[in-house]
Amino acid sequence: MSDYKTLIVETDQGVTLIRLNRPKALNALNTELLDELVAALDAAEADEAVRCVVLTGSERAFAAGADIVEMSSKSYPEMFKSDYFTRQASRVERFRKPIIAAVAGYALGGGCELAMMCDFIIAAETARFGQPEINLGVSPGIGGSQRLTRFVGKSKAMDMILTARQMDAAEAERSGLVSRVVPADALVEEAMAAARKIAALSPLAVMMNKEMVEAAYETTLSQGVKLERRLFHSLFAFEDQKEGMAAFTEKRPAAFKGR
Repeated sequence: MSDYKTLIVETDQGVTLIRLNRPKALNALNTELLDELVAALDAAEADEAVRCVVLTGSERAFAAGADIVEMSSKSYPEMFKSDYFTRQASRVERFRKPIIAAVAGYALGGGCELAMMCDFIIAAETARFGQPEINLGVSPGIGGSQRLTRFVGKSKAMDMILTARQMDAAEAERSGLVSRVVPADALVEEAMAAARKIAALSPLAVMMNKEMVEAAYETTLSQGVKLERRLFHSLFAFEDQKEGMAAFTEKRPAAFKGR
């Protein structure tokens, strides 16, 4: 358990489960919550026993958006000078271990953006995704216009961002926004099962595989393939590679040690 005010954090079997916990605000993302999320990720990254993170909310909402009450009175100079959202979003982007978003209910605005910053999304049948900022006379501000377009294509992204249309879980899976859809009552256990599977693997290989996939969005094909090959070669420097291949040939489970 944890002493956070806006999160519930638990770690078990190499997996840290982080629950957003502002129920009265449908987990709206305010500065306090985002700062606590940064602290929780710092702790998870520093703990060698933690191999994977699951980020979730409640049955009603993963996060219904950024906190409008906190933002509404701010001026342009205040937003610009504080570089609002940048520090916390950058920390999520820099996190080297895998993060799985387990989404039920609303993932709107900043909530949708936070889910997209994770490495993949497992959605409950009740999940709804959207970028409704245009209804407030503003725009996505934590990468929504960029990530949503990369995930679902220009036409759907334009439709959702310009009309504030929400996407249900089935459409999100068809569109490539989420990796799978599961029953709502099985959401967290499905995400934890995926996380435990990752946690049982070589943490070095996991981090390098994550880096390779992320590079596909940032580089050309030839540069990405070159990075993949160099990281693939480098994995042969670790004991985990020898153990994994020996276990395969000996038909036994591998015992990875992260070295």
